[in-house]
Amino acid sequence: MDTVFRFLYEFLSQFFGGIMIVIRAIVQAVTQVFDFRAYLRILDFYKEDFNGPEWLFVALVILFLVLIVVGFFLLIFFFVRKYIRFRKTLVEQEELLTEVAKLNDEVSTLVKEKEDILAMKVSHLGLKPNEPEREEVEEKEEQKDQNVNSDGYRFAKLHEVDLAYQNYNVKNYNNHFTLEELVELFRNFAASQLRLYYKTEMIRIFISGLASTKLIILQGISGTGKTSLAYAWGKFLKHDSCIASVQPSWRDRTELFGYFNEFTKKFNETEVLKTIYEAGYTDDVYTVILDEMNIARVEYYFAEMLSILEMPNKDEWIVELVSSSWPNDPDKLIDGKLKISPNTWYIGTINNDDSTFMVTDKVYDRAMPIDINDKGEVFEPIDTPAQDINYSYLDRLFQDAMEQNQMSQEVLDKIDEMDNYVIKHFRIAFGNRIVAHMKKFVPVYVACGGEEVSGVDYFIARKILRKFEQLNVSYIRDEIDGFIEFLDKTFGQGKMKECEEYLLRLKKLT
Repeated sequence: MDTVFRFLYEFLSQFFGGIMIVIRAIVQAVTQVFDFRAYLRILDFYKEDFNGPEWLFVALVILFLVLIVVGFFLLIFFFVRKYIRFRKTLVEQEELLTEVAKLNDEVSTLVKEKEDILAMKVSHLGLKPNEPEREEVEEKEEQKDQNVNSDGYRFAKLHEVDLAYQNYNVKNYNNHFTLEELVELFRNFAASQLRLYYKTEMIRIFISGLASTKLIILQGISGTGKTSLAYAWGKFLKHDSCIASVQPSWRDRTELFGYFNEFTKKFNETEVLKTIYEAGYTDDVYTVILDEMNIARVEYYFAEMLSILEMPNKDEWIVELVSSSWPNDPDKLIDGKLKISPNTWYIGTINNDDSTFMVTDKVYDRAMPIDINDKGEVFEPIDTPAQDINYSYLDRLFQDAMEQNQMSQEVLDKIDEMDNYVIKHFRIAFGNRIVAHMKKFVPVYVACGGEEVSGVDYFIARKILRKFEQLNVSYIRDEIDGFIEFLDKTFGQGKMKECEEYLLRLKKLT
């Protein structure tokens, strides 16, 4: 045991001794910097040798040192004040969210108390010779509650959709355009009808994103037309996009679909729910815009939809709205469950500032982020009207493109090589979900008139290199130049333009 204790003493002494040396060095450095007596001694020693101009130079040196010290303390002060303000903002946001959650809990408690009171009322009903049996009374009370609304339907908006489509037959628009033609049709429509100007490359990326996933995220600086692009897409398809303005209080899926009100016995439907329900009747293309989607936590209110839209079998895209069915429920609501139609896309717009939450990897991995950071140049468009487009035809174009323009094995090998390089130098890897999205995005991008390498370049920059933002940029700064050289060597000089521009912007942050 003596040997062990001696080992521990020497081993720990080595560690803590080093710490003490660092502390003593810091204390000694601070003491030396602020040892005013030493400055006075030095000044007193040389003062007899200074003439008039030299005294001016000495004064400037002293003033310079004072400014350095004052500037250092001011920098610390402003940094602490900014941090305190930032923390205060976060605390206020969390307090508001906590207050909303508390109010929701109180509402739930009141609902339960109301149900208990009704139960007590029924239990105390007396039986008289000319009165009906207890079961009959309870049945009448339940029917009365179910029909408190004048129209007798708890899903009033969905019932209106049923009435509007009761004699509807799915229309075949006999579409015959190609994906490349679709790009130009949409671009010319936006310019000629809405005075919205987008580059061909932007529309190509947008349509390729629609093919790869049901959730598109449009991000970039304010005023570049993020919401306008999604709005124009709805106008182009003759189905106005359903715009859901996300609020900071959104915490669960009820903000998206609505909720059942126990007091009125009516389901408070949202326009999003109505749009999804209506889409189930047709073969048209629908769009839901989640405007400023990250002003609340996306993984809270959109979590269930993220999981549903990831299921490969579209027959399993089902969401439960209510726990039981009523006789007069909407036609497409089976046992309280609604099937999510695949002909609806969800387009979110985000701004990254102090008032928003960071979008997590869980959301980004399941979506296709598209950056819109510059305005399209004005051009003379071909006058193009809105189009009637069948979802089945558009989906078949996507599937055909994926079969006919499959990514070459050479490019897949290069991507695998890049994956190994990123793991080795940056400790980051991307999963099978991202690769599966790429195998959809790139072929459709090619069918829209782009080049395979350009599609790979854009996809990697937005879906994979974005993960570098999670790292400490100062630690990977020296690796960035080597990675750019690797991309040029592997994919061709200047071929990975988007990736290299992103990496250089990242490097400037250090």
